[in-house]
Amino acid sequence: MKADKGKTEDQSKKTETKAENLTKETKETEKTEIQSTKMEETMKDEKMEKQAEETMVKEVSNEKLNKLIRHHVYGSMAVGLIPLPLVDFAGLTVVQLNLLRKLAQIYNVPFSKGVVKSILSSLVGGAVPMVISGPLAVSISKSVPAIGTTAGVVTMPIIAGASTYAVGKVFVQHFASGGTFLTFDPDKVKVYYTKMFKEGEKVAAAAK
Repeated sequence: MKADKGKTEDQSKKTETKAENLTKETKETEKTEIQSTKMEETMKDEKMEKQAEETMVKEVSNEKLNKLIRHHVYGSMAVGLIPLPLVDFAGLTVVQLNLLRKLAQIYNVPFSKGVVKSILSSLVGGAVPMVISGPLAVSISKSVPAIGTTAGVVTMPIIAGASTYAVGKVFVQHFASGGTFLTFDPDKVKVYYTKMFKEGEKVAAAAK
């Protein structure tokens, strides 16, 4: 009887121990699940915060870019008022070089004055002759006595502003897609440049 009683007690203790272990394992499992859920929620929150920050940065960046371009559009228009032929065009080139330098800094793109000046010469002087040659053609027209100077001073600010606007928009698109000055091809932006030039004329006209 004592042996049976002892055996029963041992079995009871073993059962209690198993139950305790099972309870402990269950609690640990629940704890792990809770921690896992919290971690997932934290990661989800962090992801949402990161997406919100990226969206905000993008919006701020676009606002900054538009402000930068318009600032240089106004600078170009001021240069366009210079009555001396070719001097105004040289001034326009300086303004556009400065715009591209600042855009390159924003997009962390290497800037070389010689390379960029050559690109501008190609873009503003030959990529889309009927539209892009405008600034130079109007500048030269100022050399015509009386009428040429008057007409040039009136039209050059609009043409210069539109040209700078188009240059800025073209390179923002190019840099945003991962391009650099070395990968830029003027022939590939003819349509977009023309579109932005016409849009830039409206911007410049509204600023007068």
